[in-house]
Amino acid sequence: MKTRSAFVRVLGAAAAAGAVAWAVLAQGGAGATAGPSTETVAEAAPGYAVEDYNYPNADKILAEQNIVLKRGDGHIVLADCAGGGNLLQFLARDHADVCFKVTADEGFLTLELPSVHGVKTDDSANTHLEMTAEDDQVEYDIPADTWKGVGESVDGREHVLVEIRVTN
Repeated sequence: MKTRSAFVRVLGAAAAAGAVAWAVLAQGGAGATAGPSTETVAEAAPGYAVEDYNYPNADKILAEQNIVLKRGDGHIVLADCAGGGNLLQFLARDHADVCFKVTADEGFLTLELPSVHGVKTDDSANTHLEMTAEDDQVEYDIPADTWKGVGESVDGREHVLVEIRVTN
C-alpha cells in the first residue's frame, strides 16, 4: 500500500508541475512582464490589396525603351519580339518593333507609343486600337491574325497609339 500512495503522490506532484509550467508558458515565459495583448485581430491583419491598374515597372520601361505604359488589366503585357510566338506586334518609325502578349480572352492597356504605322494582331483575339493624330482621335478594329497599316501609313500624319483592347 505504501508503494501505491507514494506513486499517487509522485503522479500528483508531476501533474501540478506540468500545470505550473503550462501556465508560465501561456503567460509568455517566466520573465514576461507585459500584460496580455489588447491588439484586435483586425489591427494585426494585413491591409487590403487594392488594384490601381497602373502598369508595373512603367518608369523603368520608359527609361530603358522609351515606351509609356500607363494602365491596364494585366492581360496585355509587354513582350520581347525576338521570342517570336503569338504576339501583338506594332511597327513604329521611332522604335524597333514593339510586341505585347495577350494572356486572356479580353484585355486593355493604355499607353503612348508614337509614330505607329502598322500592326500584326495575334491569332486569338480581335483588336481595337485608339490613336491620336494632332487633335483627332482615330480608331481601328482589326481581326485576329492580320497585318494592317494604321496611323501614319494611312493618312501620312504622325499617330500616337493610346489604347489597345482585345476581345474574343
